[in-house]
Amino acid sequence: MSLFSKLFGGGEKSDPEPVAYKGFNIFPDLMAEGGKYRLSARIEKTVDGDRKTYVVIRADVFDSRDQAESFSIAKAKQVIDEQGERIFASGNR
Repeated sequence: MSLFSKLFGGGEKSDPEPVAYKGFNIFPDLMAEGGKYRLSARIEKTVDGDRKTYVVIRADVFDSRDQAESFSIAKAKQVIDEQGERIFASGNR
């Protein structure tokens, strides 16, 4: 992101609504790259009173923002299904 975009807002970046899934919140945090969008999502959960966060970033890029958002949510759900709260273990950061 360029300096001017950071200072004056990129226009497209907004806080997405979380998707609740199995006690986790998934936020699609797409990364714009050359007119395309990279698959990226943030997974959050409160564990023992502490807010835990895990970020999923993949090499996949999509032409459509909606498509990238859908795939980001699906990938985050897959990570949750496979690993559960283990994603927050110190070796996964």
